[in-house]
Amino acid sequence: MALVAAGGIAANGLISRARNKQDLVQWTKAQAVPSVALAKLVRGDAEQKLILPGSLQPYSKATVYARVNGYVKNWNKDIGAPAKTGEVLASIEAPDLDQQLAQAKATLASAKANHDIAAITAGRNNTLVQRHVVSQQIADQTAADAEAKKAVMDASAAYVRQLEAMQSFKQIVAPFDGVVTARNTDIGALINSGSAGQALFEASDLHRVRIYVEVPQAFTADLRPGLKATFEMPQYPGQKFDATLVTTSNAMNETSRSMLVELQADNADGKLFGGTYCRVDFQIPGNPNMVRLPATALMPVNRGVQVAVLGDSNKVVLKSIQLGRDFGDTVEVTAGLSPQDQVIDSPPETLQTGDTVHVAPPTASSTATQAGAMKAHLRAPGILDQTASHAGRAAP
Repeated sequence: MALVAAGGIAANGLISRARNKQDLVQWTKAQAVPSVALAKLVRGDAEQKLILPGSLQPYSKATVYARVNGYVKNWNKDIGAPAKTGEVLASIEAPDLDQQLAQAKATLASAKANHDIAAITAGRNNTLVQRHVVSQQIADQTAADAEAKKAVMDASAAYVRQLEAMQSFKQIVAPFDGVVTARNTDIGALINSGSAGQALFEASDLHRVRIYVEVPQAFTADLRPGLKATFEMPQYPGQKFDATLVTTSNAMNETSRSMLVELQADNADGKLFGGTYCRVDFQIPGNPNMVRLPATALMPVNRGVQVAVLGDSNKVVLKSIQLGRDFGDTVEVTAGLSPQDQVIDSPPETLQTGDTVHVAPPTASSTATQAGAMKAHLRAPGILDQTASHAGRAAP
């Protein structure tokens, strides 16, 4: 009886030891399968906002110089005054020019008198040569002399017309309909002609304005004429103005890697002025198939970047992707990934295609952290900081 009992105890011990060994093997295998968390992907928007600093300039702007030397007799338009095309802004006294014109007219009168007598003499000799009173040689000489006198008279007349045209420049006139934005002279001031002298006035056409913006290279592919935008200015807080992109420079600035673009806006109410700073908000068409994922999901390799995607039966598939913009805690994927893919966050370095993984349930803290990161990324100021750094300057 004792022998049977001892045998039973021994058998139970062997069975218990075998069961414990099996449990240990299963636990060891379970521990060998890495436990991973999935990254939260954000689908691209139908439109993406791009906020950049811009500079307003008049639709047309001209610096007005004098064409004649003299003194300012009077000025009729001060800064801020509207002016029509051809309206007199100022008048110049030019006594030297007046005397030159008087002398030129006298020279013309003398040349005309010489030509008249030469023409009469040539006509008389042509009559006498037919009567064989004078020789043909004399007739030809007087005819040539009349032609020479006529050429001198024509040159004198042209010089008079030139000086008369210069007389018209004694009136400084507006080049186009607009506003006088600068007056740099006063009554009695000495005036030197040409751009070497001092500019007298500056006129600006402000019925429309041009807005120039330096756009970072990463955003230039979607810039097309007709693209709509809005802009704001510090002196009008909360008020937005509409603008339309009209052209691009089609060239990159090698220093800032940005492209100069021009927008235009109506200025019927006269609120917009040249030289004003503005903040331009572009509405660039987005790509709904583009995704953004946390930077912690990236796996750098020798020739690019990969991500670990969870496949069937919890098998890992490594995919090569192409990156777009880098927002710091998140990155934009332009190729190689779809919004339906399940990307592993913070994958182990030893993870390979075909490895089996265990998906851990998301914790409340990790979910809140990812959501906060995505919200911070999608804020417009964050995008503004990134784009402004590309453009070489930041908006205030």
